[in-house]
Amino acid sequence: MPVAPDSVADVARAIQLALAPVFLLTGIAGLLNVMAGRLARIIDRGRMISQGEAIRPERESVEAELKSLELRRHFTSYAITASTIAALLLCLVVATLFFEAMLNVALGWLVGGLFTASTLALTVGLAYFLREVHLSTQIRLSIPGSKS
Repeated sequence: MPVAPDSVADVARAIQLALAPVFLLTGIAGLLNVMAGRLARIIDRGRMISQGEAIRPERESVEAELKSLELRRHFTSYAITASTIAALLLCLVVATLFFEAMLNVALGWLVGGLFTASTLALTVGLAYFLREVHLSTQIRLSIPGSKS
């Protein structure tokens, strides 16, 4: 069954519209890679400390660092979750654009809503990630003999 010229034009238009969300998906994938790397480092550091491989003079400083690592782990996990939700919503945007073209139905309101929700989820993810980065720079190392 041959495809009508209008259908081909509609599909081509849907592909053009879907390119922007796909590029955004690529950016989110890069962010997720960075976030997953940080989470792996946080977990590795926690294991190293809890197994006694890290030499720390005071028990209190070990407990404080473990608490800090746990908080950082939570923030990074929330950031990954929110960013993944943003990516999933963007996938729905792309699918909706194709359904709109294939079914010749006006779904602009749905595309707009999904894209807005995706942007909000990405904003939440980036805010959690920023909080984790901020916490990682606030580590206070206890030096024997110092009064900090």
